[in-house]
Amino acid sequence: MPKRAGFIALIGEPNAGKSTLLNRMVGAKVSIVTHKVQTTRARIRGVAMEGDSQLIFVDTPGLFRPRRRLDRAMVAAAWTGAADADVVVLLIEAHRGLTEGVQAILDGLRDRTDGRKVALAINKIDRVEAPVLLKLTEDMNAAFGFENTYLISAEKGYGVDDLRKWLAETVPEGPWFYPEDQIADLPLRMIAAEMTREKLTLRLHQELPYQLTVETEGWEARKDGSAKIDQIIYVARDGHKGIILGKGGETIKAVSKAAREEIAEFLGYPVHLFLQVKVRPGWLDEAERYSEMGLDFKDGNA
Repeated sequence: MPKRAGFIALIGEPNAGKSTLLNRMVGAKVSIVTHKVQTTRARIRGVAMEGDSQLIFVDTPGLFRPRRRLDRAMVAAAWTGAADADVVVLLIEAHRGLTEGVQAILDGLRDRTDGRKVALAINKIDRVEAPVLLKLTEDMNAAFGFENTYLISAEKGYGVDDLRKWLAETVPEGPWFYPEDQIADLPLRMIAAEMTREKLTLRLHQELPYQLTVETEGWEARKDGSAKIDQIIYVARDGHKGIILGKGGETIKAVSKAAREEIAEFLGYPVHLFLQVKVRPGWLDEAERYSEMGLDFKDGNA
């Protein structure tokens, strides 16, 4: 069988279940996740292997009607991910149906997919009766020429295998982009570090997002099926350390709780997360820090 590899964009409204579907697709077969920020391609979120096919999922924010500059940037990033992908999967919620937001996405797909194959995945099918599903399927396919329609529950796994098999058959023939056996600690360590960094960014808003980095220093699998994860938050100045810790340690505790919950959900087993904050004035000029983030240090040259 020839090898296949391709980029897949999961698009939809916010809370349609894209992250849940992505985690279900990638599952324990994560081979690499990189968070390198690129201007010409959406960020790569995860890679799954299905037979001789490598499925590379790109990160697309939820599509919605933008009101602020940040909103517009997020929506633009989502459409860039769809435009750059080999295959697009539109995810909608069965109980919400063909909303105005979904209609707007369909209009956007007509303008931006440029002949790419687009599949429909109707999620959360356990929330509606069969006649409702049938009517929604008919309405959606009348509104847009989907290649295939899949009725799924991303949370419970129903129908996901069929969608993944179709994607494996649909991505272009060609060599894999990443080694298939790259499934050890390194990518999981990067995922965990990125999740914690995102929680810090959300919590701290504009104060420190580009002045800190997170590295996973230790990862220990325990006999009870849980994992002990040690992470270091590097900051450039003493004052930054105080901001991250917060009054009475309130900020770091909230970040740790949020990150632990998200990491555990992604991994599918309990996590014990321990965070340390260290001041390292020159970390922005250290090649090792860039490597830990999945970045090429040379790309930072002016």
